[in-house]
Amino acid sequence: MIVRIFDIIIAGLLTGGIYSLIAMGFSLQYGVAKVVNIAHGEFIMLGALLTWAMLTAFGINPLVSLAICGPFTFIIGFLIYRTLFTKLRTSSPSPAVFEGNSMLAAFGLMFVIQNIALIIWGAGMRGYSYLNVGVNFLGTVFAANRLVALVAALVIGVVFYVIIMRTRLGKAIRAAAEDPATAGLMGVNINRVLALCFGFGALLAGLAGVLVSMCYPIYATMGLEYTLIAIIVVVLGGLGNIPGSFIGGFILGLIGSIVSSWQPSLSIVSYYVLFMLLLIVKPTGIFGK
Repeated sequence: MIVRIFDIIIAGLLTGGIYSLIAMGFSLQYGVAKVVNIAHGEFIMLGALLTWAMLTAFGINPLVSLAICGPFTFIIGFLIYRTLFTKLRTSSPSPAVFEGNSMLAAFGLMFVIQNIALIIWGAGMRGYSYLNVGVNFLGTVFAANRLVALVAALVIGVVFYVIIMRTRLGKAIRAAAEDPATAGLMGVNINRVLALCFGFGALLAGLAGVLVSMCYPIYATMGLEYTLIAIIVVVLGGLGNIPGSFIGGFILGLIGSIVSSWQPSLSIVSYYVLFMLLLIVKPTGIFGK
């Protein structure tokens, strides 16, 4: 019984590490840049499929792909915000109008990226074998690639938290999230900081996509599922709360693991039930904003 409980906990943490990275990126884009980025999952998909393509075509190690896919998705995200969402923000009469317009634009962006991926890679499932060997940990066997993904997610999450909380750029980001107008008066370049936030969100999504590709089958239309998971985790941890999103990812992973141990087909359903309960009981999330 104890071994079974331990198995469920570790499995939940392995999944939760990836969820945490996904949610931290979405939290930056929604909580700071005020973009309801429905296309967030498409950056995860891009990171995953690019990793697969580089491994199969050039033999590039997936861990090395982290240093390629992250900057690539960051540049795309940064440019998209500066060209599309900055124009929408400056032309919208109010923040509420901008949020609505940005969500509609993100829907269009989702289909554009998704169809480009379908043209390049097709609709079929892709996958590769990387560190697909069992590792015995305290009497329980886990796939080595999932353990590596967990460690990588933890390292990336901690590094990013330090950047947000301990650097000058991080202070500018937190100021822009709290009060963009006042931050602008204090010398913060709001357009650049918000674009950086959106780019960092895309970067985290791309890195998460690399880790997803190491553990699961990938395909061009996988993005929306991960976007919905990101939304649930952000609501769970608290909108704009980066540490809350990081911890919330592990909580959701544990919930999914517990439900899967009882009835695997209900794991995704449990996420949506939790989402609806949070909206009704505690819409500010467990950790608040």
